[in-house]
Amino acid sequence: MKNQLKDMVTKRQLGIHCGIPSFCCANKLVIEAILDQAKRFDDTVLIEATSNQVNQYGGYTKMRPKDFRNFVYQIADKIEFSRDKIILGGDHLGPLPWLHLPAEEAMRKAIELVKLSVLAGYTKIHLDTSMRLGDDSLDVPLSDDLIAERGAVLYQACEEAFQERLKKHPDAIHPVFVVGSEVPIPGGAQEKEEMVAVTKPKDFEQTLLAYKRKFAELKLNDAWNYIIAVVVQPGVEFGDAEIHHYNRIKSARLCQCLKKYPDIVFEGHSTDYQAPTKLKEMVEDGIAIIKVGPALTFSLREALFSLSMMEKELILNENDRANFITVLETAMMKTPKYWEKYYHGDEHQMTVCRKYSFSDRSRYYMALPEVEAAINKLFDNLNSVEIPLNMLRQYMPLQYIKVRDGKLACKARELAKDSVVMMIEDYNYAVKYNYMISGVFVK
Repeated sequence: MKNQLKDMVTKRQLGIHCGIPSFCCANKLVIEAILDQAKRFDDTVLIEATSNQVNQYGGYTKMRPKDFRNFVYQIADKIEFSRDKIILGGDHLGPLPWLHLPAEEAMRKAIELVKLSVLAGYTKIHLDTSMRLGDDSLDVPLSDDLIAERGAVLYQACEEAFQERLKKHPDAIHPVFVVGSEVPIPGGAQEKEEMVAVTKPKDFEQTLLAYKRKFAELKLNDAWNYIIAVVVQPGVEFGDAEIHHYNRIKSARLCQCLKKYPDIVFEGHSTDYQAPTKLKEMVEDGIAIIKVGPALTFSLREALFSLSMMEKELILNENDRANFITVLETAMMKTPKYWEKYYHGDEHQMTVCRKYSFSDRSRYYMALPEVEAAINKLFDNLNSVEIPLNMLRQYMPLQYIKVRDGKLACKARELAKDSVVMMIEDYNYAVKYNYMISGVFVK
């Protein structure tokens, strides 16, 4: 079977407008919303996990690569969504979780991670070796050649793992690969940036040349049949309260340079919160893989806060309320390691960030037992009463329109999921020809 991401590149070579969102998320409700929406349109979906989220030691989700695969498949099976329409990906796969270790040890762990990912059936792999390791010099930046050398070693490990996978799964789909990393590490920028520099065309081409040299040295002659994208910085990013919007004029030289390489596309990270028209421009300009993560869980958190506001109005006995907002804040204060390096300012500013930051560090806490229990209790409480339409309009005006028009059930869980769907629709608009959305946030 042919990898569907290679088909996307082929279609673009023929002048067909297409691309694919990369949903980087491990939240159960978000993934269910993604698959529900894909089922409506009979779409193939790309769902990825970072090396910090999922690795051989469990990552912060406590899942290994095969566990994440099974987690996604269980959600798909529950809603009767075909597993064949799910592309599983690994994002920033490499030595990132082991930066503090000497290079040899960190790379040994990275090799194990990429092998386990391929053996688990991941068919889209981002090889990221752009970071300094424990014994790398702090005085000079990593050279393109060293980054490519480490990436080529990981590529070779993936090929070995795929040959092993073929023994049990003769019809297995060969993975495709993305190289390069022109973005902050997973989790978002740690400092506010006044401007975001677009990748220079010569830097993009030097990345390609370095990989070509290293693949040739390792006699990996077929590698370029499976390299489909290079990660670049097209000038998009977000912070706690600011968004750097795509400017196709500023990225024009970079995107023009891509036309010399028709067999690859660009992958854009941190496209969260871009206007749908900007996302569409990115796809038109060659940034065909558009990655989104925090915006998905931000949308869910936003909905859960709105539902909590309605719970406060409708559940009169305070002791019966789920008090989700308080439970989440308590969990974040109890274990601050997932947000304290990212949020800055006085106590009030950090309180606001924990609740409302675009970086959405609250996503690290959503699967905690006490937080999950509060979400379920919130849903149960609101389903035990009737949410008045006038109140729904106050707190969830976009969902109100769908409920009013008979397109959405006025049930708490469905309302929460639909908030995520509204974000997904922006990406459908970007990658599909003539796709229509409401237009509320288009401009």
